[in-house]
Amino acid sequence: MTKAMDILNNPYLNKGTAFTLAERQKFGLIGALPAKVRTIEEQAAETYAQFQSKRAGIEQREFLMDVFNTNRTLFFYLMDQHLVEFMPIVYDPVIADSIEHYSDLFLQPQQAAFLSIDDPDSVKQRLANAADGRDIKLIVVTDGEGILGIGDWGINGVDIAVGKLMVYTAAAGIDPAQVLAVGIDAGTNNEQLLQNPAYLGAAHPRVTGVAYDDLIERFVQAAQELFPQALLHFEDFGRANAAKILRRYQKQLAIFNDDIQGTGMIALAGVLGALKISGEALTDQKFLTFGAGTAGMGIAKMLCNELVRQGLSYEEAKRRFYLVDVQGLLFDDTPGLTPEQREFTRSRREFEYADTLTDLLAIVKAVQPTVMIGTSKQPGAFNEAVVKEMSAHTKRPIIFPISNPTKLIEAQPADLLKWTQGQALVAAGIPVADVTLAGKTYQIGQANNALVYPGVGFGAIAVQAKQINEAMLAAAAHALADIVVADQPGAAVLPPVAQLPTFTAKVAEVVAQSAIDQGLAAPGMTDAKQAVAALQWQAKY
Repeated sequence: MTKAMDILNNPYLNKGTAFTLAERQKFGLIGALPAKVRTIEEQAAETYAQFQSKRAGIEQREFLMDVFNTNRTLFFYLMDQHLVEFMPIVYDPVIADSIEHYSDLFLQPQQAAFLSIDDPDSVKQRLANAADGRDIKLIVVTDGEGILGIGDWGINGVDIAVGKLMVYTAAAGIDPAQVLAVGIDAGTNNEQLLQNPAYLGAAHPRVTGVAYDDLIERFVQAAQELFPQALLHFEDFGRANAAKILRRYQKQLAIFNDDIQGTGMIALAGVLGALKISGEALTDQKFLTFGAGTAGMGIAKMLCNELVRQGLSYEEAKRRFYLVDVQGLLFDDTPGLTPEQREFTRSRREFEYADTLTDLLAIVKAVQPTVMIGTSKQPGAFNEAVVKEMSAHTKRPIIFPISNPTKLIEAQPADLLKWTQGQALVAAGIPVADVTLAGKTYQIGQANNALVYPGVGFGAIAVQAKQINEAMLAAAAHALADIVVADQPGAAVLPPVAQLPTFTAKVAEVVAQSAIDQGLAAPGMTDAKQAVAALQWQAKY
């Protein structure tokens, strides 16, 4: 029989005072708990009251993490009851503050695996130790170099992996005992961390090159050996490594990069939702991506491939894109281009005064885009002059300032609507309240990858997909856009977070079906809906 303390100290088994008398007798818990038995509803009411007594932001997140670390059943019951309220706290944007203070606030591990570039031979052992015999179906891994909006936070970045996995369970219903967060500690170039004696990671500059690539290879091989059915979700890797890792492994196994593919999908879904409202065609649009890093290039690639699916040649589709980065508009001869950027650059011969196209207003005047998406982390970049110039050339400008956290957003949605007399179709990367303008209320879609990545990952896992490819990602984006209610006044271009579990199931089913149709599912997998339903975790209250 399992010892009482083994159960009460195991967050996957512990239910605290909700254990019934029969369960207490069965598991040897008599005397290990106070006499009163409380229902899950009673536990949740008391815990939520305590949550409300905490200061908004990081203090509330710390409290919820305590619940998460001790009682997964109660945590996810609460998450289900208060999804809209909890999402910004356990995930984005509050998670940015949590990552910055991870080492200072660290009290107990969240059953994550920490892999060290200084000890590469122990990779498999470290993964096995952290899994502790659990049947792992999903791994979210990060090296913390490119935490969206805040940059390199070293091993602190493992907190983003923990947050992503919380959303996977809350949205899709994956069993929290079958997931594993992994932090790859390759060092950090964040001087603030290197000078902080409390920092828990390797206190040396990031290691790159052959040693780094070897560590990634060891991780992938060990994960496949230990957890052959696990999907590998890569998160917040730096610009130099994110696309390279995806290219290297995406045809060999089920791998997903949220910053590239997840951001691309949510942008595509948002644009399709916006065009559903405006009645315009995707093939009539011109796209300006402000920020041509990992996320920006994922967006350009996903939208470009959709244009091809809608009838354009690949060369025609590429000509609809204008990339803007710190140098300004990216040209063929711009120094330091990545392979992904080089695919979408322009020729200086196209513009009379190409050398002047270094600021956004000048570029918008020259390009006249109909869709403008920001991943720049440049707060206020979409200013009144830029937006009015854009709206002078298109009736319904599609403008997505999706940088986060809040302090880095390119523009506030209320301003975008005001500057365009309510004509802009807007999504933001942060939660935004409804905007009322001239007596009309506008709902602001949240272009948050959490709307789509849980369904993609869960659908692939449900049918044991051999890989995640473009067709599956496109199916997910279309499924999300299809939910948009176009004839509703002030309609959002993306469905609301409040409906997350419902539409995640739909996304999972279309992804699973796409894998089945392409012959990428495991033998015998023929019913996507049944496969998704069979995998969903049901907490035992």
